Amino acid sequence: MAAAKKRIWGWMAFDWASQPFYTLGLTFIFGPYFAAVAAEYYLGTGMDSGAAKAQAQSIWSAGQTVAGLVIAFTAPFLGAWADRSGRKIPWIAFFSVIYFVATWSLWGLTPDGSQLMMILVIFFVGFIAAESALNFVNAILPSLGNDNEIGRISGSASAFGYWGGVLALFVMLLFMAENETGVTLLGNAPLFGLDPEMREGTRSVGPFIAVWFAIFMVPFFLFVRDEPRAKSVPMRGGSVLSELITTFKSLFVRKSLGVFLLSSMFYRDALNALYAYGGVYARLVLDWSIIQIGVFGIVSAITAAIATWVGGLVDQRVGPKPVITGTVILLIIVSSFIVGMSREQLFGIPLAEGSALPDIIFYVCGACIGGAGGAVYSASRSMMVRHTHPDRPAEAFGLFALSGKATAFLAPASISLFTLMTGNVQLGFLPVIFLFFIGLFLLRWVNKDGDRAEWSASY
Repeated sequence: MAAAKKRIWGWMAFDWASQPFYTLGLTFIFGPYFAAVAAEYYLGTGMDSGAAKAQAQSIWSAGQTVAGLVIAFTAPFLGAWADRSGRKIPWIAFFSVIYFVATWSLWGLTPDGSQLMMILVIFFVGFIAAESALNFVNAILPSLGNDNEIGRISGSASAFGYWGGVLALFVMLLFMAENETGVTLLGNAPLFGLDPEMREGTRSVGPFIAVWFAIFMVPFFLFVRDEPRAKSVPMRGGSVLSELITTFKSLFVRKSLGVFLLSSMFYRDALNALYAYGGVYARLVLDWSIIQIGVFGIVSAITAAIATWVGGLVDQRVGPKPVITGTVILLIIVSSFIVGMSREQLFGIPLAEGSALPDIIFYVCGACIGGAGGAVYSASRSMMVRHTHPDRPAEAFGLFALSGKATAFLAPASISLFTLMTGNVQLGFLPVIFLFFIGLFLLRWVNKDGDRAEWSASY
């Protein structure tokens, strides 16, 4: 029993260790800083302000698109290979090393944007490593408990991760990340003599994410081990590919699984877009400083931690499907506000100059995105367990990753296209609403109890 609890806590440590990449890197510190540097860089090439901001958002979305496609088309094969070998931990260690090197290298994005494209590539290499490691970590989840326990474990792990993100964000805002006047949230210069003029406090987010991950992954590697296989299986690429093809064919028989993967393909793509562009939107549309965006991130992360934990309890009581449905509806409402709001107007209604209403609404939106996003991811992970072949968890979660990334180009590319066509950052978010609606519509055909009891019929 004690060993099982240590294994669960070790597994949960991954969420704590990796969450700062998403909280600090993708959304609230590095993402907005990248957008600001890119916009200034393109402004210096002769573009007007609107075009420079649109171009900054466009290249960020392009990076996410490419990274998503790489994850999508490698995850199922890597998962099938790991299931056949019975070894997931070496893959997690491999991607962890790449993650560490990539995040540390984010320090190189100087305010002049001289390394802009190289850092963009490095960031999304780190993103690929983080998501690939996560796929193997998720594949361990089915072995941690029964159906009644999985939802709570998944929700608790996600909530634990969000608290890690909150703490990391607090540290960065209080001591490291500087605003335009060169001081942190405490009103002091960044620690360690970092130069505010070169934005070294903000740039230190990369090394900070790397060191945080290295320290807090220790419990994972101490307490989590691959489960022993009854017999060794020869490792041949052809046989792995053959089994993977069989699995893909089974999706036409396993209706609930196929529709769930299709549904999650759309709503998770939309959610990832909200995460990736939330801070960028605040910077480009509302003209928020990095400090303001960081405070916004704290509100969002705290809400996410609480809502995800509550969502796990609800999942344990009624199952994951109602949790997913309710949170997707909430995210549609939030996305509508993002599209319909700017500093000057709200759904076409003019606002008084200097009105704080857009700021207040966006803080509420951030809280909802954090809470609903955390709950929907945790419940989706739990729902996937209910559709997982007992002998092929890594392959199953590889398919889960594929469903989340195969159309990864849809939201970023659509946002990029709409932004360039309209020249308007808010209208660029319209595709997100469409994707949420499609995902919600498809959920109606998903069996709330999964289909593991029927999996043998497809093999």
